[in-house]
Amino acid sequence: MKFIHNDLGQRKAGEIVEVTLTSGANVRLMNNSDFASYRQGRRHHYIGGLAKKSPLRLQIPNNGHWHVAIDMQGLRGSTKAGVRVLPGALPEVREAPLSSVPGLVRPANAAPSVEDDNKPYDVFISHASDDKDAIVRSLATALTQQGLEVWYDELTLRIGDSLRQKIDRGLANSRVGLVVLSPAFISRGWTNYELDGIVTRTVSGEQILLPIWHQITKQEVMDFSPSLADKVARSTATHTVEEIAAEIAELIRDQTP
Repeated sequence: MKFIHNDLGQRKAGEIVEVTLTSGANVRLMNNSDFASYRQGRRHHYIGGLAKKSPLRLQIPNNGHWHVAIDMQGLRGSTKAGVRVLPGALPEVREAPLSSVPGLVRPANAAPSVEDDNKPYDVFISHASDDKDAIVRSLATALTQQGLEVWYDELTLRIGDSLRQKIDRGLANSRVGLVVLSPAFISRGWTNYELDGIVTRTVSGEQILLPIWHQITKQEVMDFSPSLADKVARSTATHTVEEIAAEIAELIRDQTP
């Protein structure tokens, strides 16, 4: 039997194997022993199956040596395939419904901590500028389309504004603080200033921190901040920005008197 073989080597649980195909094919993610049985035509276990869409993403369930085999058994034609391993740890992201977390949103009638004439916001987005094109701009747009007031620098800052003052006031008047955690975020000093402000207000009960994981692993988050790694979060590997925005909007509306 002919098949395309990709030896992934030693991989960690939670990593994601992305398979890109030019046409439908059978895709099997297997450990060493199952791959040996597959190659010899014996009974074996695998993750995957008939892939009709591309790309296909499969999650590695445990640490070990893993293989991907792609074949056209029972199918017509042929296919070309590309295989890559993405940072994962999807099961480690807490997927509890946002509405199940007590006090996730500051009440709409809570008194602001700065002047009353400052504009209130539903959501403050803290992010690294490197992530604007990939996720942040579309996330801000999706939240705005849900009817939410969003503090996002491209929407809020104007020439001549004091950046630190604007950020402080945006944080103070926002009900939810979204933090887009990514490799770029954890390497930037300015984003840490924003995060410190959100964490301070979270501890005092004035605001809730909701991390959005973007192209980052559980270990990277743990190394940066163990407390953040344990918070209810959403991941762009498992949710679209539209799904994230819709869930946040529903939560805020449900808790608005």
